[in-house]
Amino acid sequence: MKIFLKLITITTLIVSASNAKVNLKRCSGCHGADFEKSALGKSKVVQNMSKSEIEKALKGYKAGTYGRADKDIMKNQLAELNDKDIETIAKTIGK
Repeated sequence: MKIFLKLITITTLIVSASNAKVNLKRCSGCHGADFEKSALGKSKVVQNMSKSEIEKALKGYKAGTYGRADKDIMKNQLAELNDKDIETIAKTIGK
């Protein structure tokens, strides 16, 4: 039983990491492959942000409570993601 639980845990982590990578690919067009760009010349450079800053920003964009006038671009990008997806992305990218 312990081996089974460990296997499920490892599988879950792999799937979560895999999903984050897929989601991160959609970000690279504006933010760069290593999140080194200022999207549309307006955003913060994401690679300089902490995990908590990224998570706050992404959740705020999704809710429509964060960002400037063009925040709808990010809101649409995040529409399909849940809080766990956002937390995984923040952990993957953040410092």
